[in-house]
Amino acid sequence: MPLVVPGVTSSSGDKTEEWRNKLVGKTVSDDSHSETNFCKKELPEQCRVIKPGMMVTKDFQPDRLNVHVKDDGTVSHVQHG
Repeated sequence: MPLVVPGVTSSSGDKTEEWRNKLVGKTVSDDSHSETNFCKKELPEQCRVIKPGMMVTKDFQPDRLNVHVKDDGTVSHVQHG
């Protein structure tokens, strides 16, 4: 297991966990932010919202946040890449 010292070293898993805590179970909306919604404007610049069955490229970009949503629009999981 790699050594991670807050403020000194970090890994993309830390950013992923942070976004997971913010987004999972919420819906992503264009302009509102509440307990159940998260505004797209507050997502990182390199981000894509992936809907079920949606075609996406397979290129790996470590700083890109992939937000996976269910059919009902709620976030199921997030990952970087």
